[in-house]
Amino acid sequence: MIKAILFDLDGTLLKMDQEIFIKAYFGGLAKKLAPYGYEPQALINAVWQGTKAMQANDGKMTNEEVFWKTFENLLGGEVKKHIDIFEDFYKNEFQQIENVCGKSEGAINAISFLKDKFILALATNPVFPKIATQSRIRWAGLDANDFALITTYETDNYCKPTKQYFVSVANRIGVKPEECLMVGNDVEDDMPALEAGMKVFLLTDCLINKENVDIDKFPNGTFDDLIEYVKGL
Repeated sequence: MIKAILFDLDGTLLKMDQEIFIKAYFGGLAKKLAPYGYEPQALINAVWQGTKAMQANDGKMTNEEVFWKTFENLLGGEVKKHIDIFEDFYKNEFQQIENVCGKSEGAINAISFLKDKFILALATNPVFPKIATQSRIRWAGLDANDFALITTYETDNYCKPTKQYFVSVANRIGVKPEECLMVGNDVEDDMPALEAGMKVFLLTDCLINKENVDIDKFPNGTFDDLIEYVKGL
């Protein structure tokens, strides 16, 4: 019996082209930090390396701690003096990236239909700070209060697609992995929830399938299809 539904955010509840989003994100961040002596390509490389380090997190530190440790190792101890600048970026310039994203009426309707029937968790890969994740929820036309849990880099010690990440989410919302359905648009990041014992549904509106996996092995389709699938569980 399914008690909880875990939703990915980017490309699932929030419509986006990932490449366009990343280009706008890195462009804005590089412009913000340039006056403080950050060479754009070195900065972007450090962010990527920090992200990879979070994805490889063994659980001993939060993703936030892992990111900043990696970032500092690459760019030097001076970065600690500029944490406030990064936070200001997310409060201000980052908000302009909403222009390259879009609301999904299907997502809004699905959350409205499901929130009183299941525990909902926002299982977005926790490589962003809370302020950035809260912003993207708002861009999607959704209310953060509809989710019992929202994963962010401050609170999480694992990332997708590890089994530990999905098990951790289930534990924190008080259910077994077998009682969860993971809904996401990325074959590589979201479908490994199967390995944790969860059911999965692959949303195809903004599908990411880098390895050209046969998606028919997963329940898949639009938000309307998701609703019908859930009704049949």
